[in-house]
Amino acid sequence: MREGMVRKWVRAFKDGRTNVHDEESSGRHSVINEDLMQKVDGKVQVNRRFTIQSLSNELPQVSRSVLYGIVTEHLNYHKLCSLWAVGRFL
Repeated sequence: MREGMVRKWVRAFKDGRTNVHDEESSGRHSVINEDLMQKVDGKVQVNRRFTIQSLSNELPQVSRSVLYGIVTEHLNYHKLCSLWAVGRFL
């Protein structure tokens, strides 16, 4: 841990902080929602030989990294040769 971060924590506890857990931040909200996941899943069901680039061309408002996250983390697809297969079948 950097010295600056240690100093920040020391100041926080001197000012009365009592717990070590981070407070919830007001950071950026996720762009991934149920509707978007259904759209992506529908495109995958139609063409199992898709690429992330081809999905990006069909859904230009969504970044490739978000599409990749939806396909791999949320929908649980994995690349199997040139096909994408659902993880539970592997």
